[in-house]
Amino acid sequence: MTFSPQRLVESLLSLPRVERYWIAYSGGMDSTVLLHALASLKKEIQSDLLVIHVDHGLTPHSVDWSNTCKRICGKLDLPFELLRVDARGQKGESPEAAARRARYDVITPLIGEDEMLLTAHHQDDQAETLLLQLLRGAGPHGLAAMPSYRSFSKGWLGRPLLGFNRSELLEYARAEGLEWIDDPSNFDTGFERNFLRHQLLPLLKERRGEIATVLARSASHFAEAATLLDALAEKDLAELSYENEQYLPVDQLLVMDLPRLRNLLRYWIRLRGLPLPDSKRLDRVINEVLKAADDAQPLVEWTGAEARRYQDRFFVISPLQPEPDIKDLEWFENNDLALPNSLGRLAIIKQDGQGISVEQWSSAKVTVRFRRGGERCVPDGRGQHHALKKLFQEEGVPPWWRSRWPLIFLDDHLAAVPGLFICEPYKAEPNEPGITIDWQGEGSGIANRLKKKQNR
Repeated sequence: MTFSPQRLVESLLSLPRVERYWIAYSGGMDSTVLLHALASLKKEIQSDLLVIHVDHGLTPHSVDWSNTCKRICGKLDLPFELLRVDARGQKGESPEAAARRARYDVITPLIGEDEMLLTAHHQDDQAETLLLQLLRGAGPHGLAAMPSYRSFSKGWLGRPLLGFNRSELLEYARAEGLEWIDDPSNFDTGFERNFLRHQLLPLLKERRGEIATVLARSASHFAEAATLLDALAEKDLAELSYENEQYLPVDQLLVMDLPRLRNLLRYWIRLRGLPLPDSKRLDRVINEVLKAADDAQPLVEWTGAEARRYQDRFFVISPLQPEPDIKDLEWFENNDLALPNSLGRLAIIKQDGQGISVEQWSSAKVTVRFRRGGERCVPDGRGQHHALKKLFQEEGVPPWWRSRWPLIFLDDHLAAVPGLFICEPYKAEPNEPGITIDWQGEGSGIANRLKKKQNR
């Protein structure tokens, strides 16, 4: 179909209705067409329009490109938001993936409820993505390529140009006399996507004509298959018996057929918002982690995630930061306390009869430490001193979290282990003002699970 603003309206009507659109604007031809067409529809679509441009800092021209994008938005009377990121990749990460990750990391916090980020992906992008995933040996979810919309941050991400090909967008851009930026890196066939775009797909078009349309149709078939696999995994997950979404029960996983087990693990890892392992690493997870001895502490890592096991519990978590190498963090009563090494924050909740006695807290020097070895405590109601190491074992705290668990000291005496217990004699008496420590961070999920277990 020929592209026009009215055709874009029809495409937008197939997406969730929102009060505000954020336009992802790179300055290239595709996003310039999207920007220009939306600007001409401001009254018709009755939604706020804001523009986001991300400067990846990967080329000396990036500042000039940002200025050009700002100038074009000014001519169209569109609010312009410039974001700068460090797009250098992690170990084993492709430049394209690193730039995409950095871009979405800074955009995500901006998208609120009843808002949508619009990107300019089109039919040729869909075809390229399908071919890329085929070359990487992807499964149905990868081959499903890009949906027209999906949930994103607190709102949505929409791709209203997926029904149009690049030549149709280019025809519109030339007819309207649009100005856009040609990034030289887009013509470097050393990048796999550019090789497909400039060498392989033109050959396929000569042979099969509307190859992009055909490949996009195949992507939609794979999307249907992926939906069915997710429904099966959701059913399998619901039938497992376990206490918390942070782990899965090993014994129940190992009785599953291998294809269903792989499907369930991929589904669950995606639910946790973590990158998927490739097939070889997934097999290692099954053979080296799930099938490890009960007393082992196996680990399989991949970019952005790692699989671990403790007792009969299987975990997939973000890569652990180094153990905190600090002495004391002094804590003042009315302030949240940021923990080092991305371990989250500690906050104070005042509750009568709960937590640490306010009187003792206020009269002591309050510090936060991490395990050094030899810590002991008399947990409330236990009556005897116990080694913290032993208490962690009893509570089922995974070994990798024990050295990263914040400990509350009053005048050099262990007073509380957030999420687990208060040490005598620091617990607030009934009706006495008390302070409960709220640990906000990844490790707090373990703490919350254990707290629920204590309350049963």
